[in-house]
Amino acid sequence: MPEQDIIAVAPKSAILVEAEDFANYGGWMLDSQFELQMGSPYLLAHGLGRPVADATTTISVDQAGDYNVWVRAKDWVPGHHPGRFRLSINGSALATEFGANDRDWSWQSAGKVALSQGPVKLALHDLTGFDGRCDAIYFSADGIPPPEDVGEASRAWRRALRGLPDAPVDAGNFDVIVVGGGISGCAAALTAARLGQRVALIHDRPVLGGNASVEIGLMPRGTQGALLRELSARQPNGDLVALALLEAEPTASVFLEQRVFSAITEGNRIVSVDAVQARGGYERRFTAAMFIDTSGTAMLGVLAGAQTLFGREARAEFGEPYAPETADEMHHGNTLFFRTRMADQPVPFPDVPWATEVSKDYANLSGQLVRPGLENGPGPAAGDNPSTPEFRFGSKNDVFPATHFWEYGQWLDPYTSGELVRDYLMRALYGTFANVKRLEPEAYVNLEFEWMAYVAAQGEFRRYRGDHVLTENDIREHRRFDDELIANDGSFCIHCAWDRGEGKYDFRLKDWIFDMRDKEMYGIPFSCLYSANIDNLMMAGKHISVTHVAGSATKLMGNGAQHGVAVAAAAALCNRLGVTPRTLRERHFDELKALVEQLTDCDHDMTSHPPKRRFVAVPG
Repeated sequence: MPEQDIIAVAPKSAILVEAEDFANYGGWMLDSQFELQMGSPYLLAHGLGRPVADATTTISVDQAGDYNVWVRAKDWVPGHHPGRFRLSINGSALATEFGANDRDWSWQSAGKVALSQGPVKLALHDLTGFDGRCDAIYFSADGIPPPEDVGEASRAWRRALRGLPDAPVDAGNFDVIVVGGGISGCAAALTAARLGQRVALIHDRPVLGGNASVEIGLMPRGTQGALLRELSARQPNGDLVALALLEAEPTASVFLEQRVFSAITEGNRIVSVDAVQARGGYERRFTAAMFIDTSGTAMLGVLAGAQTLFGREARAEFGEPYAPETADEMHHGNTLFFRTRMADQPVPFPDVPWATEVSKDYANLSGQLVRPGLENGPGPAAGDNPSTPEFRFGSKNDVFPATHFWEYGQWLDPYTSGELVRDYLMRALYGTFANVKRLEPEAYVNLEFEWMAYVAAQGEFRRYRGDHVLTENDIREHRRFDDELIANDGSFCIHCAWDRGEGKYDFRLKDWIFDMRDKEMYGIPFSCLYSANIDNLMMAGKHISVTHVAGSATKLMGNGAQHGVAVAAAAALCNRLGVTPRTLRERHFDELKALVEQLTDCDHDMTSHPPKRRFVAVPG
């Protein structure tokens, strides 16, 4: 039977409790970043070494009896088991410690329990504060274990046990769908809405902003315009104002914590996308005429079969000076932001041999996030700290504590290894912190983690192939294009990873190439902003049609905002004229250029908080 035809029927003698559906998370965090790989969102006990408060919920048992119990968990450092927790049922803790079985995501049996008919209270009790994780709890009266595979069959099994529909429900028809709520996605959605388009912004996180969000905290660099400043203004808690701006637009709909997992195509066009909601597991189908991918991962293109690029191109392919002699799959990795502080009293920290396995003897916590929007802060260092490179800009004395030196994953598959990369960086930070406190205990007895992100700042994924692939030489030589649509800013900013097995501190960058060129802006042609083979798909952000080297300049979030404005204008015109982006470039480019110039002229000339209605309507 084909996977799409699988229909699961829930047994009456079974109860599935998804951790993300707990009524009270306590101190646990909902982590939905990796659900496409491991099968589901989960709860994470991210206590920075201090056990977090219990997550609790109450279920209703229809049929009293003896039930086998399984808990799906992960031992994220096999051999050490830092993320252990227990399950309590009606106040009584089961003997099994979960997260301590040396296995990746799997169902672990906890024996049998007697359940009475009626309400039953469940609690997840963290034992360590070191990132224990629970996906789900399964009670079965027939003793049949839950499925271990991750795929449509297990998703159907979960849907049936949760009483969810077999197929996604209709979420509506839109003019434009934007996938990804980072800066470029917010710019695209807001521009499209202000041009009168019915737009859906689908974002897989609870907050907008991507790498600039309060979850991560980078400052948007690159081309600075009024729309970017409007979107990226921060509230007192560090969150961006982007959501409030979008919610004020009558034709914009924002869907948070919704992850696109499928694209339905007809020929060379996307017809609709399916998204799953992190809490509750509801699946929805969104239909539109035009699609814009601003995910940063080219995920919509991957799902739809778009042509993409990945890794580093060989020097001979495009004649780029910064390209390696031989092509490979090295790419910019992910970064985990953090902040420490000195408390008013001593703060104990346990031994973490599982963390120092990664950090070795490294004891320098520089490169902290000072606050959302301000990174590269100093941090404590201890002992005879090992010497590693620091970012240099043209002179030996021009050195600062750069946040992005904490980077990992450059040689791993970014689509399947995201959790491993995040966990590796957490181990590096925990181990470095422990080394600082151990080497100078009197100086740092009060040192504590104030905050550590559990969502990594994403690096480089696949990039789209458009009708033109922008190169290092295009940027360096300021090549003129017949379809030049917007200007970007930025230096070549290439993060250099250690070769496999080369570096002792492989969670730190080996070097950083920062070439400011002539500091002049350069042009982006429209043919870099739409897919070469999917007729109604455009893109904005770091995964536009560029080489690895060129992408090191175009990737900046301010540049992505300009891409977002441009493709939103193009989508509006495509819908009005009934044409594809390629046809728009070939037959109506002057009209597109004029509209984008109006939008971007406003962007440069207006004050930092412009009246919204300075945005123009679509001609005609």
